[in-house]
Amino acid sequence: MRWYQLDVDRVEQKLHVTANSGLSTKQVEQRRKKYGFNILEAQKNTSKWLIFLKQFQDFMVLVLLAATLIAGLLGEYIDAIAIMVIVLVNGFIGFFQEQKAEKSLEKLKELSAPMANVLRDENWGKIPSREVVVGDVIRVNSGDRIPADIRIVQSNSLETEESTLTGESLPVMKHATAIANDSLDAQDQVNMAFMGTLVTRGSGIGIVVGTGMNTIMGQIASLMVNTKKAITPLERKLAELGKILIVVALLLTAMVVFLGVYQGHPVYNMFLAGVSLAVAAIPEGLPAIVTVALSLGVQRMIKKKAIVRKLSAVETLGCASVICSDKTGTMTENQMTVKEIYLNGQHMYVTGDGYDIRGDYFLNKNKVDNSFPNLEKMLLYGMLCNNATLNIKKGKYFVDGDPTDGALLVAARKIGLTAMIEEDYRIIKELPFDSDRKRMSVVVEDENSMRYLITKGAPDVLLPRCTFHLGESGRSLLKAEDKNRISQSVNTMADKALRTIAISMKSLSKNEDLETAFLENDLTFIGLYGMIDPPRKEVKSAIEECRQAGIKTVMITGDHVKTARAIAKNLNLLPEDGLVLEGYQLNQMSVSDLEEKIEDTYVFARVTPEHKLKIVKAFQKKGHIVAMTGDGVNDAPAIKASDIGISMGISGTDVTKEASSLVLMDDNFATIKSAIQEGRNIYENIRKFIRYLLASNVGEILVMLFAMLLGMPLPLVPVQILWVNLVTDGLPAMALGLDQSEGDVMKQSPRNQREGIFSRGLGYKIISRGVLIGIVTLIAFMLAYQDNPENLVYGQTIAFTTLVMAQLIHVFDCRSEKSVFSRNPFENMYLVLAVLSSLLLLLVVIYWEPLQPIFHTTALSLRDWMLIGVLSALPTVLFGFTKK
Repeated sequence: MRWYQLDVDRVEQKLHVTANSGLSTKQVEQRRKKYGFNILEAQKNTSKWLIFLKQFQDFMVLVLLAATLIAGLLGEYIDAIAIMVIVLVNGFIGFFQEQKAEKSLEKLKELSAPMANVLRDENWGKIPSREVVVGDVIRVNSGDRIPADIRIVQSNSLETEESTLTGESLPVMKHATAIANDSLDAQDQVNMAFMGTLVTRGSGIGIVVGTGMNTIMGQIASLMVNTKKAITPLERKLAELGKILIVVALLLTAMVVFLGVYQGHPVYNMFLAGVSLAVAAIPEGLPAIVTVALSLGVQRMIKKKAIVRKLSAVETLGCASVICSDKTGTMTENQMTVKEIYLNGQHMYVTGDGYDIRGDYFLNKNKVDNSFPNLEKMLLYGMLCNNATLNIKKGKYFVDGDPTDGALLVAARKIGLTAMIEEDYRIIKELPFDSDRKRMSVVVEDENSMRYLITKGAPDVLLPRCTFHLGESGRSLLKAEDKNRISQSVNTMADKALRTIAISMKSLSKNEDLETAFLENDLTFIGLYGMIDPPRKEVKSAIEECRQAGIKTVMITGDHVKTARAIAKNLNLLPEDGLVLEGYQLNQMSVSDLEEKIEDTYVFARVTPEHKLKIVKAFQKKGHIVAMTGDGVNDAPAIKASDIGISMGISGTDVTKEASSLVLMDDNFATIKSAIQEGRNIYENIRKFIRYLLASNVGEILVMLFAMLLGMPLPLVPVQILWVNLVTDGLPAMALGLDQSEGDVMKQSPRNQREGIFSRGLGYKIISRGVLIGIVTLIAFMLAYQDNPENLVYGQTIAFTTLVMAQLIHVFDCRSEKSVFSRNPFENMYLVLAVLSSLLLLLVVIYWEPLQPIFHTTALSLRDWMLIGVLSALPTVLFGFTKK
């Protein structure tokens, strides 16, 4: 179907929809069944069987399977079967860990998917783009991604950037008129907008004509479905660590085997012991546990309203030293409320808060109504020069659109102006607001065919364009003293932390050129709106917590400098000697000039998104790890350049979300603090289980090595080593990944991004605890073996049990960088349950007679357990009184 050749009426007829009401719920259900979801088919997921088989690709596991085969051929059936069972169980654990991580990441993709603004059952609402169906009426604004292929039915200076499809980076101007030409390429279909392309300017409405694989993007996607999964820097570091550990483990294992054979042990026994030891020494489950820890941490962040789009951001969050945050909506409620009006040279006050339409107007202490000169006219102009809509849900009003526009609608409702009044006016042309122009204009035609230009924007931008002003006695020339009086009113409002919006108008003739660059000149100034967006209650304490964590909070706003200063002081963000810089000052500074002042600056006012990039670079050159928030399309470069780009989930554009690492579902600054806290905790938990796994592995290798050096029998048999590797190492390590943060995690300085895994004494902790675990296990074996040299199984059972118990006690020491006594062991019930499970399995292996010959164990007495208890507690108790 060549949709671009049909006029709007024909498109509506073909798709059984009208652009004024959208589809009905029943139509949506029918079309979803017919066309499916609006998604591109990705590469087919790897089958579960292949994922399971992948668990046995590890070199050491293959060697172990070969050893098992040899054991079977030599008639050691019990050992062969036991090792096979343990290898299979290990494979299942790895498989389930990978499945858990994949499911978490899939959920993450769903949560961070772009949204679409859709008209259904005559109501506008936001839905995930995947739920869009053919025939849906879609509204798009600057910064949005087009969710499907659409036929434009209304364009307000709409431009899209289609480089993803055509390679052409210049924006394409869109219109709604049918095109008669045949066989047009996509880039020439200027009344169409295509899935995945970006709205760079203006706004528009369109009807969906193609979804999913039936779009231009879908045709391209069918040719390129292979995607490469990126790994995080931490996972890369651990992969490198794994290679080093393999080399070290193989050398140590070779040494153990050589010494054992040299001392007369059977070659087969030593080979099997050596392979088992190598498997135990290499923490092959570490990458899987890291991925699970990261994805589970991400799920916890989602509960705290933060969506991590890139797993690498989890690591970077713990290093953040500066948060550059937007003020509006992030530090404030994002419910602008008009509290004051400057009209006819006088200040009027407005009651009511938020989007509640109840409220009154007062001049001095006298209530006024819509008969007050020019009041209704000013409020009507605010309604018409507006892209927001005021809706009601469950008895509460909410704004769909910009909160500033919403505040003007609410202010008009308080005087009795309703949405029905807007039906008497027709929008002829719109000059949309953008951060460079700092104003918005509409050309409207009333029921008498009279045309007006209405312009609203920043007072310092509008005043130079005004030639007249409107007073009680009518329109008159705007003189210098009038401008001074208006500027003084702006300052008075700003001192009260009120944001000011000026509104003006101009009568137009029917034949006036609407494309002229001078359209917005010679305006008539009407009045000023003074509005406030109150600070969020939780932000003040969040800023203080960040300060204690060594993180500097910087406010960035387009508001007047006085408004910004007042809000910053209210939030305790701006110290007495802190600097406030304005946009015009940033224009005069190079990045190096800004570097000199950046450390002392806490507020940037009257800034444009372009300034944000300069601010990010200046902080980075001073060695800071910068988190930068943004919502508009122009914020994307700064967000991408920052170390942690943070976009707004509610007000943010799709482009900004795609450039970011973190999406705030509630647009709340306090959520950034929670995400940083969680990011720090996830990294610390990864360090905890690395410490636990490697210390345990060091202990296992050393007990065998020491025994060989002393010419003693093997303290552990291969099946015992594998059992320890599976049960004792796996479950508690996973539970450590779920540990709560320490109380002082937000009272420590940010982590240096270049620090290694073994920094802050972790390497020493691993070696020292590992050595001591190996020594106490060997002592236990020696005491038992000397006491009963004929019964080697008894000595090996004592050594096996001591090793397991020492590791299960040591896991509680790993919960803190300080001391085992600094934390309540019952805070992490997952860990307590994991340890109890491992202990129960240990008792089964020791006391259940059918398993005793398989695991080379024998029942132990109370006296044995007392010896084991004392020795296994020693490593943790001895180091429990020191931070080292």
